[in-house]
Amino acid sequence: MTSIHQDAAALPTSDIDPFDHENLRDRTPMQIALREAGPVVYLNRYDVYALGRYDEVSAAMLDWQHFQVGAGVGLANFHTEKPWRPPAMPTESDPPLHDAPRRVLTKVLSPRVLQRLREQWTADAEELVDRLVAAGGEFDAMPALAAAFPLKVFPDAVGLPDEGREDLLAYGDLVFNAFGPFNDLFTRSAKRLAELSAWVTTLCAREVLAEGGFGAEIWAASDRGDITPQQAPLVVRSLLSAGVDTTVHGIAAILHAFATHPEQWQRLREQPQLARVAFDEAVRWASPLRIVFHTTATETEFAGTTVPKHKKILMLLGAANHDPRRWHDPDAFDLTRDPSGHLGFGMGIHQCVGQHVARLEAEVLLTVLARRIKQIEPAAPPRRGLNNTLETWESLPIRVSS
Repeated sequence: MTSIHQDAAALPTSDIDPFDHENLRDRTPMQIALREAGPVVYLNRYDVYALGRYDEVSAAMLDWQHFQVGAGVGLANFHTEKPWRPPAMPTESDPPLHDAPRRVLTKVLSPRVLQRLREQWTADAEELVDRLVAAGGEFDAMPALAAAFPLKVFPDAVGLPDEGREDLLAYGDLVFNAFGPFNDLFTRSAKRLAELSAWVTTLCAREVLAEGGFGAEIWAASDRGDITPQQAPLVVRSLLSAGVDTTVHGIAAILHAFATHPEQWQRLREQPQLARVAFDEAVRWASPLRIVFHTTATETEFAGTTVPKHKKILMLLGAANHDPRRWHDPDAFDLTRDPSGHLGFGMGIHQCVGQHVARLEAEVLLTVLARRIKQIEPAAPPRRGLNNTLETWESLPIRVSS
């Protein structure tokens, strides 16, 4: 990591590369450096502006008129570059194009609808946890729990066929690597680009999706005229692009948090109603989605800086979620904290529409674990993965006792 350049009258500039492997393995030093350099920092390497402080990131997210997503939520600028896939709907669209797909997803994924899934998801979690305990209680929680549970319940809820579900993780790895530069990580993921893109396209077709699932409900909305038939598969695709990896690595983060903070695990066991708070605190503390890009719609005055039209704005969500200006003792994982207002799911009209799905998955799994497991501890050092956008885990060995 390299230095920040600044004089008293100038915008801080930096040649830090947020996508360098060293910075991806441990993003903390880079994020602190950019956050503390100033409210806005110019990154020479990519010709983008970076925001790392909570107030500025949240303000930009709320100001969708000036900081837009229609030019992509990654480094690529759709004003000047052709996207490698159709822009996500509604994730990469601004009003008014954004509004109808957002309304449909909000209805399909509403808390009332999701509550119908709680009983089945609880049964699935109990079966999975009981099987792991019966097998000896020591396992790699990344594939065995953090990935296994979402890859069961979420595709079931969408209405996907059973075959090939594990490839949703490979597709998600590709999508989130593509939000960064076309570096070696993207090249690695893109070896299967044509195959995975074609496969996901087939999954979004009406005839593939089971009746009563989220996917079928999205297509039903197109029949009612709430969205167009052309928009329907793009809306389904947005679920498959953003609905798996973020939850998988969020659950991995909270398992790691509890394995390394046993007193917080005991607090949850004594107060299982804290399960949802615990997940939000883990999302704030670990921030699986570390960055997102918006683009200026016009020349914009922001935090004392004039940002030109159609410039990319890098929002450092992990830095903002640890900003001591907003959070007391931000590096602590603490279930007594109120984590509401964290930016792990974004903010404003583009806030993650599937956040209630992720919260319910985590709440159900944590509630079952708290009821069944007395202690969680590391069984071996974890191994981090490398992804341009996500904080990922390759391996998370833990030991549980019941």
